[in-house]
Amino acid sequence: MKKTRKKKNYSRYGYIFIAPFFISFLVFSLIPLFDTIKNSFYEYYFSGLKIVGPNFIGLGNYGAVLKAHMLKYTANTFILWILGFIPQIVIALLLASWFTDQHLNLKGRKAYEVIIYLPNLIMASAFAMLFFTLFSDSGPVNSFLHQIGVVHAGHPIKFLSSVTGTRGLIALMNFLMWFGNTTIMLMAAINGVNPELFEAAKIDGCNHRQIFFRITLPLIRPILTYTLITSMIGGLQMFDVPQILTNGIGTPDRTSMTLIMLLNNYLKSKNYGMAGAISIYLFILSGILCFIVYRMINTDETEAKAARKREKKMRKMTRKGDAA
Repeated sequence: MKKTRKKKNYSRYGYIFIAPFFISFLVFSLIPLFDTIKNSFYEYYFSGLKIVGPNFIGLGNYGAVLKAHMLKYTANTFILWILGFIPQIVIALLLASWFTDQHLNLKGRKAYEVIIYLPNLIMASAFAMLFFTLFSDSGPVNSFLHQIGVVHAGHPIKFLSSVTGTRGLIALMNFLMWFGNTTIMLMAAINGVNPELFEAAKIDGCNHRQIFFRITLPLIRPILTYTLITSMIGGLQMFDVPQILTNGIGTPDRTSMTLIMLLNNYLKSKNYGMAGAISIYLFILSGILCFIVYRMINTDETEAKAARKREKKMRKMTRKGDAA
């Protein structure tokens, strides 16, 4: 009799390989998330060396957070993100379309890709310190402007003392740090489009603008959605650049104070209840905004699926009518 070989089950190895991710996610993300949610419902802070709480106060921390100029800091965060994101996505789309256009035949394209990506490798803290030094009242920028006669001695341009100057510098830094990464992603998306579509469009007489808006943009929509959502989440978590540039106080008049900077202030003062409430507020806000963006950008796809379902129903109804 021939012995039947037992089939070896290798599925357990898959669970072994993915176990480290789930263990790290449980320890470093899921458990802290539940702990943060719990702290947000408690009065829990340090008063000198005395610990107050934890005392259950329900939604008291959330009400206190909304009264602590929360809407103003939310608006600050969105303004700083939008000022940096709009030029970032426009320049990235322009560069990606140029670098992937085979007819332009740009020389040294790989070198340009490396150069535009280099700012992404610089730490945000180092970037902020560089700009703080460059644009201070006695920095190189004001010295250069004085030499060419734009400003007079003793009257420098106070970039860091005006709302426009501070927000503009923060937006400029965010743009310089991230537009290279966005360009590389969009180039990969455009390179994934079938080149025969572009050739057919040119044969039909379409110009570059029509090809870009009618073919390129619709086909790279998933990457655009990903870019927008990740950029928005990163914007809500903006901290290091405005923190260093304004020394953590959001000058002038807290117009550059972001939500994470406010959260950091509560953590430094060891007010864990208020910090937990702000964290949950950010979590909910991020989820709602991501859902809205996803629905807005994928409206056509959703409508197409609904139309296909309606067609199937109509076909079934007509078949039943023919059978009757």
